[in-house]
Amino acid sequence: MTDNLIEIRDLSVAFHNQTVVRNLCLDIRPGECLALVGESGSGKSVTAHSILQLLPDSEAQTTGSIRYRGQELVGADPKTLRDLRGNRIAMIFQEPMTSLNPLHTIEKQIGETLLLHRGMGGKEAQKRILELLELVGIQKPKERLKAYPHQLSGGQRQRVMIAMALACEPELLIADEPTTALDVTVQRKILVLLKSLQQRLGMSLLLISHDLNLVRSIAQRVCVMKAGEIVEQAPCETLFTEPKHPYSCVLLNAEPEGEALPRDERENVLEVEDLRVDFVVGGGLFQRKQYLRAVDGISLNIQRGKTLGIVGESGSGKSTLGQAILRLLDSEGSIRFQGESLDGLNQKQLRPWRRQMQVVFQDPFGSLSPRMSVAQIISEGLEVHCQSTADECDDQVIRALKEVGLDPESRHRYPHEFSGGQRQRIAIARALVLKPALILLDEPTSALDRTVQKQVVALLRQLQEKHGLTYLFISHDLAVVRALAHDMIVIKDGKVVERGASHDVFDSPQHPYTKELLAAAHPG
Repeated sequence: MTDNLIEIRDLSVAFHNQTVVRNLCLDIRPGECLALVGESGSGKSVTAHSILQLLPDSEAQTTGSIRYRGQELVGADPKTLRDLRGNRIAMIFQEPMTSLNPLHTIEKQIGETLLLHRGMGGKEAQKRILELLELVGIQKPKERLKAYPHQLSGGQRQRVMIAMALACEPELLIADEPTTALDVTVQRKILVLLKSLQQRLGMSLLLISHDLNLVRSIAQRVCVMKAGEIVEQAPCETLFTEPKHPYSCVLLNAEPEGEALPRDERENVLEVEDLRVDFVVGGGLFQRKQYLRAVDGISLNIQRGKTLGIVGESGSGKSTLGQAILRLLDSEGSIRFQGESLDGLNQKQLRPWRRQMQVVFQDPFGSLSPRMSVAQIISEGLEVHCQSTADECDDQVIRALKEVGLDPESRHRYPHEFSGGQRQRIAIARALVLKPALILLDEPTSALDRTVQKQVVALLRQLQEKHGLTYLFISHDLAVVRALAHDMIVIKDGKVVERGASHDVFDSPQHPYTKELLAAAHPG
């Protein structure tokens, strides 16, 4: 009988004859935290999904051996796998909003696992669900039982996913990018939670992540994957202090670096005064409407060719502020763009200004139409705003793709054929092709690997220098903000709590909330 909980030997996985995991050998010991690190496409998630045999049989060809306590899982019958999944081995997926059923309450979704594997129902199940929600740090758990996923924040949804995974006290918890796209303070809380739960329950943890700060804080052992193979594995601290493989060194040195390019411009492109945004919450047929103030009297200005960083947690009002400035949301207060007042204009009057104010969203896959080719996506704005001919559009699309470092021949392909970093370059090209004066960048690097983040930051800096672009940069990633922003504001509960030159805020933060954000960005 082996001492290992999981033993993987000579595992290979291919999709349509393209091998994505190659001759992989790996052990997971009882009670340890093993981290799998590497860029997107390195095979991390495919390896994890293989353990639970979650890859579609029609598309994936799997060979080799995966044993759980000596029991072979590759080719195991459906009943064996059903008994194992969510019971002895559980998984937290990367994106809780798409992993949770939007039509079911939190109580029902956690209850399904308890009913299936433990036969629990009614008050017994509800008691256990409340225990789990308390265990993962959900505030006022009774009030959350009837809530739906969209009524929770990103951090709360991730906690619910962890509660579901822990419902049957598994021996192995697989956490696939559990903190991607979460704020640094929420990341820190999820990290502390996973660490304490692992120690308290004595379970093994397979952590898949490209966040090396996270890995260093929690893992005992690290395996580095590249192109479907493990190129290095070592105790955690050894890997960070004495990496042997060149690729490990690349990952460790992939933190966005440098500072914003110096600018002497004094002309303001954008001036915002006392901006306020209210949302209606509650209120029914016989109830008075209630209002939530999401942006509360914010003023700011950006000089031409500079970057203003907007920092804060989820729900602080960052994205709402950005959308209000672009007049995508109703607001009160003054918005002046290139000396002209925008706050009193209707949608028809705003249309000429849309060309000058472009946006790059957080999720490039969600913001690019899957039914349109890259050429159609990038040229859409040209057709609307410039009435260009087909040949003129094609020339400008080619020029934009070259500027963002993509092969112009790829313009005939579709978004799903590109990696996350390439899709974000397409989104930047779409914004760039109209030659705008201002680009709103809303968390443009949060879902990308560190190596790809570094490339995108370098690209944005290069484009800013070449075209004199002005950026409004919304992010919770402080390393990226430091590398790009000339000035920054810190927002909490819809209000600015700190502002100043970026280097001043980073070197000597004044507000306790800013200090908390900076401390969370560098755990340990």
